[in-house]
Amino acid sequence: MTLVLSAVACEPPDLPAPGIPAELAAFRSRTISEVRYHLSLRIPEAVEQPVAGTVTIDFLLRDPSRALVLDFFTSPENIRSVTDANGTPLPHTVVHDHIVIPASALRSGAQRMQVAFLAGDGALNRNPDFLYTLFVPDRASTAFPCFDQPDLKGRLRLTLDVPSSWTAVANAPLERADTTAEGVRLVFRETAPLSTYLFAFVAGKFHAEERQRDGRVLRMYHREDNLRTIRRNLDEVFDLHARALRWLEEYTGIPYPFEKFDFVAIPSFQFGGMEHPGAVLYRSSSLFLEESASQNQLLGRASLIAHETAHMWFGDLVTMRWFDDVWMKEVFANFMAAKIVEPSFPEINHELRFFLAHHPRAYAVDRTAGTNPIRQELGNLREAGTLYGAIIYQKAPIVMRHLERTIGEEAMRDGLREYLARFQFANASWTDLITILDGLTSEDLASWSHVWVEEPGRPTITASVTREDTARAVLVEQRDPWERGRVWNQWIQIAFGIPDAVATIPVQLRASEARVPIRSPGRAASFLLAGADGLGYGRFLLDTRSRQFLVEHLPSLENPLHRAAAWVALWEHVLDGDVAAETFIVQTLQSLTAEPDELIVEYVTGLLETAYWRFVRSSTRGELASRVEAALWSALDRSVTQTRKGALFEAIVSMTLTDEGTNRLISIWRGDEAVAGLPLEERQLTRLAEALALRGVSNADSILDVQASRIGNPDRRARFAFVRPSLAVGPAVRDSVFRSFANPANREREPWVLDAVGYLHHPLRADHAIRYVRPSLELTEEIQRTGDIFFPLRWLEAMLDGHQSAEAAEIVVGFLAERPDYPRQLRGKVLQAADDLFRAARIVNNWSGTTPS
Repeated sequence: MTLVLSAVACEPPDLPAPGIPAELAAFRSRTISEVRYHLSLRIPEAVEQPVAGTVTIDFLLRDPSRALVLDFFTSPENIRSVTDANGTPLPHTVVHDHIVIPASALRSGAQRMQVAFLAGDGALNRNPDFLYTLFVPDRASTAFPCFDQPDLKGRLRLTLDVPSSWTAVANAPLERADTTAEGVRLVFRETAPLSTYLFAFVAGKFHAEERQRDGRVLRMYHREDNLRTIRRNLDEVFDLHARALRWLEEYTGIPYPFEKFDFVAIPSFQFGGMEHPGAVLYRSSSLFLEESASQNQLLGRASLIAHETAHMWFGDLVTMRWFDDVWMKEVFANFMAAKIVEPSFPEINHELRFFLAHHPRAYAVDRTAGTNPIRQELGNLREAGTLYGAIIYQKAPIVMRHLERTIGEEAMRDGLREYLARFQFANASWTDLITILDGLTSEDLASWSHVWVEEPGRPTITASVTREDTARAVLVEQRDPWERGRVWNQWIQIAFGIPDAVATIPVQLRASEARVPIRSPGRAASFLLAGADGLGYGRFLLDTRSRQFLVEHLPSLENPLHRAAAWVALWEHVLDGDVAAETFIVQTLQSLTAEPDELIVEYVTGLLETAYWRFVRSSTRGELASRVEAALWSALDRSVTQTRKGALFEAIVSMTLTDEGTNRLISIWRGDEAVAGLPLEERQLTRLAEALALRGVSNADSILDVQASRIGNPDRRARFAFVRPSLAVGPAVRDSVFRSFANPANREREPWVLDAVGYLHHPLRADHAIRYVRPSLELTEEIQRTGDIFFPLRWLEAMLDGHQSAEAAEIVVGFLAERPDYPRQLRGKVLQAADDLFRAARIVNNWSGTTPS
């Protein structure tokens, strides 16, 4: 362990561990309060010049008997000075990620200290003419010294010196702008109490738009330069924000709790959005949709806006105490978003949409050996990024719906109102909320919570018709696949086929089995489908008769929820090898034209792509290619809506393999042929050009050159230039691209990196890319340390999704076997990302290896 001492000598205090251990956070929470930051930063226009700053920190200290630990994750030489309220140097030691002030330099009560420093660039996301902060979960301390934990909320007053041509947005309103010799000084008002991960600012060259809705001024900042795109999207984006704000104020009984509502569209932003109060950040492409955007993309934008707006109450106003409860803010953002979006899309079946948006993605994790509980233990904030994933974002909202059904909508709303009112501008835990809700129902919520929230996995559920004496009954059984004797208390619906109709019955599973009397004809039901209402959660096994019937007759089911639930259940059997992937592909092709619901079309098309690229041999894929392309074009030609055509065209671009199909796509890219009823815009044509290059067409370089010249927006042009080498036909170029990712500086544009990695490992390149698998796994720990919260899992998925070979599966197994002490949560991410690889290797290549646990 190496200590770097300041110029003022001091006795080393208790040495804090790297990151922010839970023990340190708990001690500081007990002894520090009333935190205020005054942060001043000078931001030069040139990216290579450092950002210099000072931060003055005021707080109350209740226990001066132990050293004070400030978090600052940077090189020690970036600390210029540490002084007290009088400007007198304070003795301090730089230990790991901290500035440590010895107890001898502290006093009880009001305390002030100032640190002059050079900011780390990692969380500042600097670009040639703009930057933006992204501090979640613990990255504020990479930019400036602070107490970087969620339960030490502080008020921030921000001053920025920026070039005169720049503008800036922060959490609080701008108080004044003063001209300086170097540019302009922007002084912002002090914020409300916020956790450090919610501090934010954006500075650079942006266009500003302003609208008034419901007496409130909303502002949007963006870098989009296509006027047609702006005009097509702008008013709807403002309207969606206004509707979400209006709905949440009514539901919570609390007016919007912050001074202003600005939002910023960021090119290639790492997330879909981030909920900084007063300065919400979005990925630009999430807001500015193409004219041919699919129904799911339109719904996705509305849900994203509702999600980030809900965070103003759930996460920003009331924040979790520690990141083991990070799921709370995410679950209520998604839970509320589903309610908020519904009135804006009256033509949509929202129960169907909720099911398809949540269950398949949650199952994709819960079926794996790397699954995790909704609420996870967290020993150090440095590992908080490993908590994120589909269990938080998709499974948890399903669980909240079960809770709402259990206690009632009114009790749920009343409990949430009490929770928000009691803990506003403070912190709370899941225990605090469940205690409030427990007082509003006769149900044992503590036991319910233990199984659903504190434990991982899902039940295996079967349904069968039994005869008892002269009566018939449906027997529903649930089994704990981990053999821990757990029982998931939930209502589920059983659908069963009777002549010319489908009957349904509700069943509450409170034990390992339940029997419900039914009236049915003498002969056996044509199928039994558990979980048919789209809310029940589990691995719903189909018996042989039901599988056979649904494979042949699924499109004939009248209820779209039943069709969707049947597709999900059948896909589980494909993954288990009970239904051949080739058979499944043929069934999906027959269903695409007949399926009336666009949401199901998009979902089934996604399954078709996965089955096509992942679960059949390359030789079989070649045999199916003409049939697949013909069916997709036929479905597109018969589609009436532009949104449906757009979804099918994306599938065509993804799956085209034949020379005839490829030549047709080249003709479309050139503009020689149009897609009837589907105007193609720059981003679609860019994806098409990249797909053609990936297939190694003879004039690939020429196509890419022309497409580069078509891209007017400088941000999208930079992204294209970054990704292009990963499309090279020459393997040496691709090798150099992969090697470049060993340098963290080359991984800063995470969405660009993921696009490039996906191309490197595409199934068409998998034979060559197998050499990248082990070194990619070896980089994952570093990626977790240096990247943003979603990057490690997405890196693993982008790398593994193109592979199906036994060799790739063995590499992953061997990598984990060699590392028995590999971080538990990161090990889980590897197993989640590799699950389909393991299954594909068994199904396609008869791999007999053992899946790690």
